[in-house]
Amino acid sequence: MQDSFVHKGKRKILVDYLRNRIGISDEQVLAAMNEVPRHLFIESIFEDFAYEDRAFPILAHQTISHPSTVAEQSELLQVKPGEKVLEIGTGCGYQTAVLLAMKAHVYTVERQKDLFDFSKKKLREMNLYPKFQSFGDGFAGLPTFAPFDRIIVTCGASVLPTELLKQLKVGGKMVIPLGPTDEQVLYRFTKASPTEFEKEEFGAYKFVPMLGNTNQ
Repeated sequence: MQDSFVHKGKRKILVDYLRNRIGISDEQVLAAMNEVPRHLFIESIFEDFAYEDRAFPILAHQTISHPSTVAEQSELLQVKPGEKVLEIGTGCGYQTAVLLAMKAHVYTVERQKDLFDFSKKKLREMNLYPKFQSFGDGFAGLPTFAPFDRIIVTCGASVLPTELLKQLKVGGKMVIPLGPTDEQVLYRFTKASPTEFEKEEFGAYKFVPMLGNTNQ
């Protein structure tokens, strides 16, 4: 698949929708959503619908999130160019590509081997290079590279992963969906001190569950 003028036109329509209907106002996020060709991350049978606000199945019984969810999580991160971002759940690599388009230094972890292999190949094909891409347990994070300015979790955790909070800089932010498998609430935690966190709530969402260990 190529990135044609038709695809670019559909992305512009999507960005207008994100701005005017969803309420995304961060121009850096909107520019990244306009830049990244979402259709390259999904199966060709879904190509015609890639820029609708829909989730689609990907490998390992996972999904690529709605564009509105990707934009909302990216906006809540409040990431600045050059900041270190830990992404838990690389998936197909679409959210990773959006963060890279926002000039973040991305460190990303994926527990599903099929998705790890797919996203690594896909990002390289697009000349996109995270600082580090890992096959591993998201609950463990990447302590070797900590602390991080920002952490984004792209799957729903039933319990708050305290190890990730430890890997966040003071002043840093973590965006994470928390709750049971059928529905989660999206939260943003800001690390006010080594032991204190401010918590903000941003409504109900449905993510695939966050699981521990790895799956070959």
